[in-house]
Amino acid sequence: MTVLKIISRSFLFLILTILTQVGGVVYLISLLISAKWKFNFRGKQVILFSLLYAAVTFLIVPIIAPLFGRERVLNNNIISPSTYMTVLMNRNYIKPELNDLLVATALELANTEVKISYLDANFPFIDGFPLLPHLSHNDGKKIDLSLIYETKEGWLTQENKSISGYGVFVEPTQNEHNQNLVCKSAGYFQYDFPKLLTFGSINSDLQFSKIGTKNLMLTILSQPNLGKVFIEPHLKSRMKLSNNKIRFHGCGAVRHDDHIHIQLK
Repeated sequence: MTVLKIISRSFLFLILTILTQVGGVVYLISLLISAKWKFNFRGKQVILFSLLYAAVTFLIVPIIAPLFGRERVLNNNIISPSTYMTVLMNRNYIKPELNDLLVATALELANTEVKISYLDANFPFIDGFPLLPHLSHNDGKKIDLSLIYETKEGWLTQENKSISGYGVFVEPTQNEHNQNLVCKSAGYFQYDFPKLLTFGSINSDLQFSKIGTKNLMLTILSQPNLGKVFIEPHLKSRMKLSNNKIRFHGCGAVRHDDHIHIQLK
């Protein structure tokens, strides 16, 4: 095996592990099986990896994850992923107590137009294993939720403003506190970094729903096992929210006017 091939395979192993936690191990297993399986055809390694990864992600990981105190986010007609890449990349695992919080929230919202669209949560295994680019999604206690948007006609929707669900911000008005400007002026250049992670902006006609998002926030804030909520200060003011569980995440993190971060106590 050439040095270049070793480097390229090591790099791919690292990237798959960073993005999905289990992808790197699956990749190594697929290489071993491919080397033993003498029947060759175009795309053999890619097909073999894809089949193994799907089997591990959807059949094996959900069985093992509870041993680490985590389970998949429970989906229903109120709760669903903003993008199914979250599920495919194993970023949809949380502690059962956080599932309880989400389900209780969904039950309270059942007779409203508000739906819960979730983004990144945590990986299925090992406390402390980083879920990049997030700083704290490493213990099963955190999950990001999409803001609520509405159409020009005022109908609430589960659609988002970017393919990834991140990076399209609800900018502060001239009369609102601009935390992004404050943090970047203080040297925290990464504060609006999610703008580079949209993978494309979509649904440009949608508008931030102050009423829908406030309804979601108030329902979440009423849950007894909630620890903290992170949202950008100008949105907190715009929605006239004053609960002490709503915290500023600090300039060392990234801005939160494209999503809501919630976590257990």
